[in-house]
Amino acid sequence: MRLSTAQIEAIKQETQHFFGAQAEVWLFGSRVDDAAKGGDIDLYVDTGLADADRLAAARFAFLARLKRRIGDGKVDLVLQRAGGEVLPIFEIARRQGVRL
Repeated sequence: MRLSTAQIEAIKQETQHFFGAQAEVWLFGSRVDDAAKGGDIDLYVDTGLADADRLAAARFAFLARLKRRIGDGKVDLVLQRAGGEVLPIFEIARRQGVRL
């Protein structure tokens, strides 16, 4: 996994702060592969939140604060809303990703 300990801690802390104690976060994509180079940080969060407006506001605030903490690299964030449709990307993130 190509994230520093500080980056992992920042991601976990901000996930809990913006999406709640029940939220779970996975790193997936190229950053999971130690042999790869570069790449954005792909995150999947199972939020447990159902309110779409609250989720959208939390998403923008999370990304802004996370970038201040870990730098200006590209972060892609996919969110699972409680009771929402389970998209194929969610299943791929859980199956191929690493839970932080």
